[in-house]
Amino acid sequence: MEINEEDWELVNDDGFVYRRPKRLRLDSTATAAVPPPDPAAEAKARRERKKKLLLKLKTNYQQEIDHWELLSNTLQALQDRTQNQQPPTVPPASDQPVSVSQVNSLDSSYNELTDTLLAQVEAQEASIGEISRLCDVVEALCDAEEQRLKQPFFDLPIWEASSRKLVTSLLEE
Repeated sequence: MEINEEDWELVNDDGFVYRRPKRLRLDSTATAAVPPPDPAAEAKARRERKKKLLLKLKTNYQQEIDHWELLSNTLQALQDRTQNQQPPTVPPASDQPVSVSQVNSLDSSYNELTDTLLAQVEAQEASIGEISRLCDVVEALCDAEEQRLKQPFFDLPIWEASSRKLVTSLLEE
């Protein structure tokens, strides 16, 4: 087999000189066939990319605005509901004498109001207790997941007390 010097080229790669087979060179007519990039077409493509990016950004912002409006409307509805559930006000005191039936009526309305408020407080206490229990469950799940993710790192042979065991385990792998 005869080595032809014309098929090889010398390459100097930062002081490292070697020979390699010559690469195929494209003739100048092939490179001349590719037209130079059109600046107007490039500008139009850039504008289109910019337009798409801005539309995507607008969509993301609109979704976020819609989300905040929903939250705001929900909060407003809750505030309206709590304002509508305000306890009835006590009629203003007058200079006229109060009859026994009026006292009994006021007393029963106070008892109803007290019972209603007590029921609300007990319901809130139950809700807070349930949320606290759920938080404890979620925290326990997170701790278990964290421990599960950490365990493979604790099982690494590098934590062995003996360097011989470490070297042995490294050699086995």
